Amino acid sequence: MKFTLIKDIKKDKTMSLILKGFLVFIFLYLISDILVMNSNFGLSVESISSTLFGNEEEYLDPINEAAFLEFWHIQIFFIMMILFTLSAIFIRLANRSRLIVTNILMISAISSLLAIVLAYYMASFFVSVYIFTFFIWHITAIYMIFYSFWKLNAQSI
Repeated sequence: MKFTLIKDIKKDKTMSLILKGFLVFIFLYLISDILVMNSNFGLSVESISSTLFGNEEEYLDPINEAAFLEFWHIQIFFIMMILFTLSAIFIRLANRSRLIVTNILMISAISSLLAIVLAYYMASFFVSVYIFTFFIWHITAIYMIFYSFWKLNAQSI
């Protein structure tokens, strides 16, 4: 995270190129995360509920607790890495909206992680909360990527 030590990352051409590549990789991760979630858990209340709790009509067993906790553990790690690195870049480049956007990103991502656990252990109502917060943090992160990319390009022209 050398970019946190550089005084003006917008003018450092080498670091700007590295950050642009990194932003592309984060974008690819977010898109693939949505596709993997759709494939493994689903992206609707019905499909996620079937994955978590099973479905007798379709002869689907509920997800094993160990498998669920492993999924949740992996999600915590990847979300943490994406949030902190993306926020560090965005905060260095944004002027006005950085506090609001970064807080929306962090709160929605943490809410997403908590909602899936609450849905599994407490009440299926939290599946809807999970879906909402999952998409909010992904959309916010994608906005941050495009904004940061635009700011890096605007300075290099």
